[in-house]
Amino acid sequence: MRNPMTLGRSLLMGLLAMLAVTVSAGARVTRHRVGSPVDATPKLQGPAYTLGGGAKDVFEALQWMIDQVRGEDAAAKVDVVVLRATGGDAYNPRILSLDGVNSVETLVLTSREDSEDPEVEATVRRAEVVFFAGGNQCHYVKYFQGTRLDAAVKSVVARGGAVGGTSAGCAILGPVVFDACRLGAKSELTSAKALADPYHPEISFTTDWFRWPHLEGVLTDTHFVPRNRMGRTMAFLARLVQDGVTPRALGVAVNERTSLVVDRNGLARVAGEGPVFMVLADHRPEVCQPGRPLSYLGFKVWRLGPGQTFDLAHRPTSGFTLRSVVKGQISEDPYLEAPASSPQP
Repeated sequence: MRNPMTLGRSLLMGLLAMLAVTVSAGARVTRHRVGSPVDATPKLQGPAYTLGGGAKDVFEALQWMIDQVRGEDAAAKVDVVVLRATGGDAYNPRILSLDGVNSVETLVLTSREDSEDPEVEATVRRAEVVFFAGGNQCHYVKYFQGTRLDAAVKSVVARGGAVGGTSAGCAILGPVVFDACRLGAKSELTSAKALADPYHPEISFTTDWFRWPHLEGVLTDTHFVPRNRMGRTMAFLARLVQDGVTPRALGVAVNERTSLVVDRNGLARVAGEGPVFMVLADHRPEVCQPGRPLSYLGFKVWRLGPGQTFDLAHRPTSGFTLRSVVKGQISEDPYLEAPASSPQP
């Protein structure tokens, strides 16, 4: 008969082994998992995306994304992976409580070495939904882009899964990213700086990372109205056209406590409090040069409130309001306080 003390010690060790926090053997990856230890294998119906504006997460949007990829099968469940460079497992219990969630695993990755870990790659490839938390988008660019992790995220979407993010996690999801890698630890790229000089030393872009269907030519921005970011988004878009990155640059600017959800057909809808702004630069700027204030006549701006839609697959040519920048100054109220109806293609 086994010694009771030995048996108790064995049980304790077994319980410790089941705790959610583990460290990958090959790197310093912190892993937090809750839910079933057995991976789900649903038939996926996506892709789907959610773009969150930060401050407070819109779990309605996360539920929508989960429902999109599992389709009409109410019994189907999905595994969700949360990716972050700082922080802990705060998302796990809230996401696990959503309908159709089999498990949630948060991976905290603090180097490219972490993102090259084969165990990390395998975990992400098995997921049906990937969500990038907030933080610093420069960390994500430096640690994630071009790694095994990067390839794994793309594989999830390619097989009909979903990807989303909030704040910095949203900022990286367009094909052009304001990467914030030239900002100091406590500095903020304000609209005033960007409009006064669209080539300000703090402005830098990362391109050709994620290229999701229906998000072509898109640059995202977040925390939009409280941080008065319309001017900097306009400066970014003018730069992209001026520099030949894209002939038509579309800013998808999401306010706090808001998400833009996008289905597999490219139809985007506002979830949460709103608004979301679509800002289009479709011609070359009048003045966009280093050291000179921006002048751009005729940005097309759509303001979308809760529940309103925008067809990213067949982008509308009406329903917008024109706004211009002249010598670094926006001509009229940039936030279009009077709401507009959903644009029609």
